[in-house]
Amino acid sequence: MAECTHDCATCSQNCGERKEPQSLLEKLNPHARVKKVIAVCSGKGGVGKSMVTALLASAAQKKGLNVGVLDADITGPSIPKMFGVTERAQGDQSGVYPVLSKTGVQLMSLNLLLDNETDPVIWRGPLITGTVKQFWTEVIWDNVDVLFVDMPPGTGDVTLTVFQSLPVDGIVFVTSPQELVGMIVEKAVKMAKMMNLSISGLVENMSYFTCPDCGKKHEIFGQSRVKETAEKYAIPATARLPLSPDIAAAADRGGIEGLSLPQLDEVLAVLEKIQK
Repeated sequence: MAECTHDCATCSQNCGERKEPQSLLEKLNPHARVKKVIAVCSGKGGVGKSMVTALLASAAQKKGLNVGVLDADITGPSIPKMFGVTERAQGDQSGVYPVLSKTGVQLMSLNLLLDNETDPVIWRGPLITGTVKQFWTEVIWDNVDVLFVDMPPGTGDVTLTVFQSLPVDGIVFVTSPQELVGMIVEKAVKMAKMMNLSISGLVENMSYFTCPDCGKKHEIFGQSRVKETAEKYAIPATARLPLSPDIAAAADRGGIEGLSLPQLDEVLAVLEKIQK
């Protein structure tokens, strides 16, 4: 038997000195208030996860909730641009203040701290995960009813850090119809299940294209699998979003808050019902 290091987290032995694992949750800034945390995840990049995050946040704000978005995609932040926000975040001895969107959504992203939003972020994992934690511990979130965390794709360092360090109350997974994407998303779903986290919704982006001439829906990227995936993993709410030039254009010009997608109502209803 190896010599005891008194670090039970790294040891597989069952001995009399073993203690219960300590919580890895980070403390929220003492001047901040956040009631509920929802992580928006995807197993693969390019499926529109950040756009879905922005749409959910905008829709929740329109319902009268105080909403925040923590952009945890440190090396590929896009949340400020979708909301049309170019103002730099400011801080004082109490912490850093999120920047408000046109409708009052509170935003924190690395792009709000950079001198130039196109500057690349060439950081190793520990610095990236440390920044994500700081967005929780040092930002003064002002009485937020629901904080959406826009995650980077995959099941790597940042995803693990958020799942362990933030009090995540629910997860929304974003996918697209391709079978390959669906397989990768299932990996992320299984990760959440392994960590005993609640999966609240599954959003299939680019699910179909509606012909502007005849109104017929075409499943360009293949047949939808959102319902069968939701049933397989007991996910309570689903949504199918269209492949739409209008949505893409609104995101590009910073007008995401001007959109209204009733397809997300079912997912939002489940998120509102989550109890702490």
